[in-house]
Amino acid sequence: MGNENRLINALLKLHIALCLLFIFAPIAGSFVFSLNSDRFPSLPVGEFSTEWYRLIWEDPLVWQGFANTVVVGLTVAVIATLLGFGGAYTDFRYNFTGKSFYLALALLPPTIPVVIMGLAMLAFLSRVNLSGTTISVIIAHGVMCSPFAMAIIRLRLSQMDPDLEAASWNMGGNQWQTLRYVIIPFAKPAIFAALFITMAVSFDEFAVAWFVSGLNETLPVKILGFLQGQVSPRINAIGSLAFISSMTLIILAQLLLRSPEDKKQ
Repeated sequence: MGNENRLINALLKLHIALCLLFIFAPIAGSFVFSLNSDRFPSLPVGEFSTEWYRLIWEDPLVWQGFANTVVVGLTVAVIATLLGFGGAYTDFRYNFTGKSFYLALALLPPTIPVVIMGLAMLAFLSRVNLSGTTISVIIAHGVMCSPFAMAIIRLRLSQMDPDLEAASWNMGGNQWQTLRYVIIPFAKPAIFAALFITMAVSFDEFAVAWFVSGLNETLPVKILGFLQGQVSPRINAIGSLAFISSMTLIILAQLLLRSPEDKKQ
């Protein structure tokens, strides 16, 4: 029996290793070719060079796209987290008729194909004269990211003892004081994790931004423009930096969501 368990464990580890290799091999290749002096990705690789990073550093279009991405990402993170917290706390605190429908509707956007979401956002924002602006990207990304924030904070609140609220009320605290001094401190790790996750999702989102951004393109949309013009090695450099940024945000969120027991290990 022990031999079978060791065999199963070895096969599971091999499976995980192959999955990670399948996922990260293209990304590793992009890193390698972003530091390759050759214009086209080919083996064997050429000499080590940071030329492509220098070119994107000096490209005003890249900086414009990066600035739009940062502005949109930061704004969306704050808005989506506020909306997500409100939705999660409503689920935690109240029972009402149609609550299941409310939760299904609140968590629906990530399940909608991004092309359909982009077309729907374009149609709606065009009617209110917001299409083609940075605000339109913020609204679209806010709709997409709020369910992520709600799911993260909802999970955290589900771990809270409901009697803590009652104890606060019994000690004279009103609903706002209880929210400020009990609920929010308990949910703080999830709130910051939601900020980082929604920012990462906004940073990487392309399809919906392509429909609604107009001339205010985010960095992923700029990359499409480079691809349409010519196969440029700058894409590998931009992609590598974008991957590092997103992974940093996700790792920070994961660290914040670790349980106290995990942190002690």
